Amino acid sequence: MSDLPLTPIAVPAAGTPLRKAGFRKRLLRRPTTVLALAFVALLFALAVLAPLVSGYDPLGGGDSSLLAPLSPGHWLGTDDLGRDIWARVVYGTRISLTVGVASALFAVIVGVIVGALAGYFGGWLDTLLMRIAEFFQTLPRFVVALIVIALFGTSVFKMIVVIAALSWPQLARVVRASVATLAQSQFVDAARVAGMGDGAIIVREILPNVAAPITVLGSLDIAMAILIEASLSFFGLGDPNQVSWGAMLNDAQQYLRDAWWMSAFPGLAIALTVLSFNLLGDALNDALNPRASSR
Repeated sequence: MSDLPLTPIAVPAAGTPLRKAGFRKRLLRRPTTVLALAFVALLFALAVLAPLVSGYDPLGGGDSSLLAPLSPGHWLGTDDLGRDIWARVVYGTRISLTVGVASALFAVIVGVIVGALAGYFGGWLDTLLMRIAEFFQTLPRFVVALIVIALFGTSVFKMIVVIAALSWPQLARVVRASVATLAQSQFVDAARVAGMGDGAIIVREILPNVAAPITVLGSLDIAMAILIEASLSFFGLGDPNQVSWGAMLNDAQQYLRDAWWMSAFPGLAIALTVLSFNLLGDALNDALNPRASSR
């Protein structure tokens, strides 16, 4: 497993504004996109309201009903320690969304800074930064994350940092190409003539026009990070003090036939979550880049 591929897309071109007429209509024209948005909203709601909707302690034992099947008392059954599967799936949204959103956010920040500097100033700085990005991009994300977490210990923060450090190069290269094109535009020349400094030009004039590809790639980075976190937890490298869908799959390995619900529901949660963020990324790309999507 050298890496965990996601759906490839052609990101919106430079200069595509994030808001334009008809954006909402294009974004929501597919029923699958609406379902994906609804599912993601549900995930965030469950993460916030977990103590209210779970009904049981996700880490402690339940009422001694070991491996109990689905019932009114345990909607999704219990595991080998009597823990409620519904409660654990609900609390598992917290670690998945935390790692996914935080690592994607850090990757976006680093990727935007590196790409903007390389694209705007060019020259030796561009060459240096892009060679660094190419080096990181050649690394298999999951394998490197597996090695680093195994060597330096497990924690949510370390997982976020490692995933983010391996996720920024693609976004940096896209931002660099967009900024390099926009830096030659007339409105940028006008800003220079008006006495605006390089930093202000990048932040106020150029980056708003690169928001579209940043948004699309950010959504896909969330999906990738969630998948990597679940995989690391499956191999026993997650935070033992947190409920993770990947760790739940690990616990369920020896009960695949006798207690199918132990693996089915966390597995379904991972699949639907990753699929939803991928669908959102694809829909955002089509909505922000209508010409390419209509070809």
